Amino acid sequence: MFTPQDSDFHRLIEAMPLCIILHDAKTKEILWANAAALGVLGFSLEELVPLKAPDMTNPDPKYRRSVGLRWLAGAARTGQRAIEWCYRSKQGVDILSEAIATLVHLAERDVLMVQFRDISKEEQVKRDLKRFESRLKAFMQDLAEGVAVLAADGTLQFLSESGERLLGADGQPLVGQSFVARCDEPSRRRLLANLQRKRPGRGAYSVHYRIQHQDQSWHWHHATCRYIELEDDLKGHLLLFRDVSEQVNAEEARRASEQKLEYLARHNAMGEMAAAISHELSQPLAATRNFIEGALIRLEHSDAPNQGVAWGLQSAVRQIEHASLIIKSVRGYLVKLEQTEQLVDLNEILAETRYFISLKGQPSSVQIEVVPSQVPLWVSCERVLIGQVILNLAFNAIEELMDLPLPQRVLRIYTSLSRDSAVLCVEDRGRGIDAGHQEKLFDGFFSSKVSGNGIGLALCKNIISRHRGDIWAQNVTPSGAMFCFSLPRAKGPTPA
Repeated sequence: MFTPQDSDFHRLIEAMPLCIILHDAKTKEILWANAAALGVLGFSLEELVPLKAPDMTNPDPKYRRSVGLRWLAGAARTGQRAIEWCYRSKQGVDILSEAIATLVHLAERDVLMVQFRDISKEEQVKRDLKRFESRLKAFMQDLAEGVAVLAADGTLQFLSESGERLLGADGQPLVGQSFVARCDEPSRRRLLANLQRKRPGRGAYSVHYRIQHQDQSWHWHHATCRYIELEDDLKGHLLLFRDVSEQVNAEEARRASEQKLEYLARHNAMGEMAAAISHELSQPLAATRNFIEGALIRLEHSDAPNQGVAWGLQSAVRQIEHASLIIKSVRGYLVKLEQTEQLVDLNEILAETRYFISLKGQPSSVQIEVVPSQVPLWVSCERVLIGQVILNLAFNAIEELMDLPLPQRVLRIYTSLSRDSAVLCVEDRGRGIDAGHQEKLFDGFFSSKVSGNGIGLALCKNIISRHRGDIWAQNVTPSGAMFCFSLPRAKGPTPA
């Protein structure tokens, strides 16, 4: 059995990294210090032994000699006492320490063994952490986003104060409750599908869900999510979420408003075209009646059919077919109020609207010149909506020209290719655009007409913007105005 000698204990204490100073239990004077203590304080043993507390301690009042003596006296009385003490080295460096004084009965006398270690770095870390925690708490409290941690089954494991405020917790504890149970069915399925996927190797992802707050009101949230595993066993999906109900409602209202505007615009165009078409239809229908009546009269005076009767009936049929074609053209334009984008040649859309533009211009003797591009201008668009834009611009120009002298009643519509865009322009020889009105032309409800409400040009801008295009207007020389729009050019269909 190994039995250390007294000299062995001395060597062990000398080798310890923990700083040790021995004080006389009665006088509290320094008797001895190990190498670690001497190294930290910077004194030799001969220099340290005669020193008093003020010679090796920070001068702050809480470290004055009387405080140190009471601490040592308490250790001598009770057997052990701890204190936070700030030693000062020979070089004047302060050493904030955790010091423990222990009463030890030696053969020669009783001593107080003071063990101390430098805790200045630890205290600095504590202060930094406390300051960071205080700031983080202040930031989290006023954060517009909520922070939550969800388990794989959607149970709330953590919820920040801002998250409680967003959910309307009103002081009620929500941790431990099911977060996904508060969501509508589609949102619940989406969230659970993300929460239950393989987690550790997965990066951040976004999710959109609809959730019911404590006041029973429904809200839309958008969240950025990431799987985390913390050392304190908090693991799950970290959600940084915010309430986007206002944005969602505003977007839905905008879409509904656009649909209403498009619906009204199409029916407005239908009304304008119906007036022109009714006039156009009256002529072939009246002629048809005359031909049929004439045929009947001839039949009354003839016992057998003759060439005149056959000619009259054939002419009647042709006129009826003419009327049918007109009605079919209108029906083809208005039959589908909802369309999706398709690949189409802009020249083709212009050709489809040409007939209606001619009808509009005929009563006022407006000369219509249509000049399509020599090359196809393929674009991806809603065919009916772009046709409506062309009609609106052309009809506005015709209304501008109808009161002008006959030589000025010329309307020119042409298409062209400009870099990667297909361009259509409607150019008239009217009075042009007033300088004060040019920047307001496409604003909602602006109009220079006495009876106009400006919805035409505002709607045109809305439709072209939705198709990723641009629309503008400018004066032309010597007189008149030009309204143009451009659409991104698309790749044409592959030849069969």
